[in-house]
Amino acid sequence: MNLTCSQHAHFLRRTCIFIDTSPAWGLHLILLCLLTVVPVGIPYKQLTVGVPREIFQNELRVALSPAGVQALIKQGFNVVVESGAGESAKFHDQMYAEAGATIRDTKDVLASDVLVKVRAPMLNSALGAHEVDLMKDGATLISFIYPAQNPELMNLLSQKKATVLAMDQVPRVTIAQGYDALSSMANIAGYKAVVLAANNFGRFFTGQITAAGKVPPAKVLIIGGGVAGLAAAGTARAMGAIVRGFDTRAAALEQFKSLGAEPLEVDVKESGEGQGGYAKEMSKEFIEAEMKLFAKQCLDVDILISTALIPGRKAPVLISKDMVESMKDGSVVVDLAAEAGGNIETTVPGELSVHKGVVHVGYTDLPSRLPTQSSTLYSNNITKLIRAISPDKENFYYDVKDMFDYGTMDHVVRGSVVMQDGKVLFPAPQPNNVPVAAPAKTKSVQEIAAEKAATISPFRATLTTAGVYTGGETEGCLTPTSCCLGL
Repeated sequence: MNLTCSQHAHFLRRTCIFIDTSPAWGLHLILLCLLTVVPVGIPYKQLTVGVPREIFQNELRVALSPAGVQALIKQGFNVVVESGAGESAKFHDQMYAEAGATIRDTKDVLASDVLVKVRAPMLNSALGAHEVDLMKDGATLISFIYPAQNPELMNLLSQKKATVLAMDQVPRVTIAQGYDALSSMANIAGYKAVVLAANNFGRFFTGQITAAGKVPPAKVLIIGGGVAGLAAAGTARAMGAIVRGFDTRAAALEQFKSLGAEPLEVDVKESGEGQGGYAKEMSKEFIEAEMKLFAKQCLDVDILISTALIPGRKAPVLISKDMVESMKDGSVVVDLAAEAGGNIETTVPGELSVHKGVVHVGYTDLPSRLPTQSSTLYSNNITKLIRAISPDKENFYYDVKDMFDYGTMDHVVRGSVVMQDGKVLFPAPQPNNVPVAAPAKTKSVQEIAAEKAATISPFRATLTTAGVYTGGETEGCLTPTSCCLGL
């Protein structure tokens, strides 16, 4: 029996030998059954992994680095890479060839058994055909897909009888951290958001006292305490800014605090914990309270970075046009939710714009602006996922189950596989034994006031660590002085 890699079931071959004689001879019917195991899946050496060049506008990443190619070849796969696929990420064809890959043209690569991509397949205008149409029937695709937002793409893939592993659907559980491409890319986006904000801001981030005058530290507000928000908070704090963080989840606020940021809360007590570690949609009362908080913060902060997303939905608008117009001239806002519609009403997705003196960074390709780093991490995510779901040393095989426990490899496989042999499997069923989040501990008004009174002022804390330049002609060195501590 010939099996494809997507026919995920174990089979046994039963060989039966019958010896049938007449009862008159005093002999009995003898049935001898021999059981032998038939190998499942397809040998790695019979499979080709293809790495095409990304054709989405301004996309500079590539799905596999030379190191990733080497890892898959070591496992037994054959790897073909489209010529020039990694050039923008500083991975040249020669590097792939030295890693063991074969350099091919677009059509040959797209016809691979397993196709790995960054962006979902799209129309290739140079060839006059959709990338899906150039895939072989029954191929496996591993890429960002966003199946809820791309029904037409899912239909095209279904017609090709494809098996699809969506990197955006990898469950965010402990066992899957090494394959969590969303977190890898969000980490890069959070870092890059602060760098872009600093580039477009007219002052230092850190506070300083110099002979020429005092420089106050920049005040940064970060909305959303996911991976991107926390990465932004850590980067901004490292640059010396006063950082404030807001999130609807108590755990995220604690993480902001651990990074040295001031967690902001509203008076309405409501848990924001949603499924899969994401924030849920909040009540009308909570939203009204947070909007008042944001309006107040916009009057004071210099930099605002928003990261709030709801999976499968348009990004919520959290900063209104009026709030933006209340910000100081020269302020900077970075909308990391721009690709999903944006958290800031005045954001122009994909562009750098200015509204009433406030610079808006609406770029939707922040990970791609660090192509070498992001390609390396994404390649690690893909190779680790492939090796984890198919640990067999000889054959590419994984089992897609509809009954599975939370936090297991079965959970990872079922969550990631959104299509099998053309059959849509998205969304995945809920796992068994889902842990129940502990209720957030509520604090009294007196406890909150006591904590604030005991906390050193962020301005003082920042200036305490800032260097102070002395202006004496005979000194000419960087020295900390006691004047910092008296402010």
